[in-house]
Amino acid sequence: MNQPDPSGSTATPTLVEDLFVTEVFLIKGRLAGKNKRLTNMLEDYQRTFLQVEDATMVSLRTKEVIRTPTVMVNTNEILFAHELVDVAGDEALRQLGAKDKQTRIRAFYSGAVQFEIGGQIEPGAYEQNNLTQRKYFIMQQPTIRGLDLGNDELRVLEKMDYAIVRRDGMAYVYDFS
Repeated sequence: MNQPDPSGSTATPTLVEDLFVTEVFLIKGRLAGKNKRLTNMLEDYQRTFLQVEDATMVSLRTKEVIRTPTVMVNTNEILFAHELVDVAGDEALRQLGAKDKQTRIRAFYSGAVQFEIGGQIEPGAYEQNNLTQRKYFIMQQPTIRGLDLGNDELRVLEKMDYAIVRRDGMAYVYDFS
């Protein structure tokens, strides 16, 4: 179902699925009130909790699946995110941005479930940039290690072509450059 864009330009999809990974859960659903790319929503979000509708929560430890109409996710708990269904134009923008992703890193998380995400980033993207003040960076071709992705719900992590990684959520970074 499409909803008219307030600017009058083109219709934007209303059913967009988003994925969030915290130290404890993988959460899939639709971010309420989403009106732009997930990266921009996360950067610009001013409140403590994101409202995710039609949510599926999968425990990273026990693989238990919880389905709920709504879950509130603390933004400080998000380690990385991904848009499962893209808004028109994101693929072209992502491919343009991929040309700058020349540094390979592995980022380690040391929370309740220890795992790592590795992939290609812009050089030094994990460092704080005082000019932009961005909290997230984009990782291309991410691979996840340390999680049992045998569960059908968790297998979606194998198919991501990019991840929106929270800079201060990582415990350790191994930079291959």
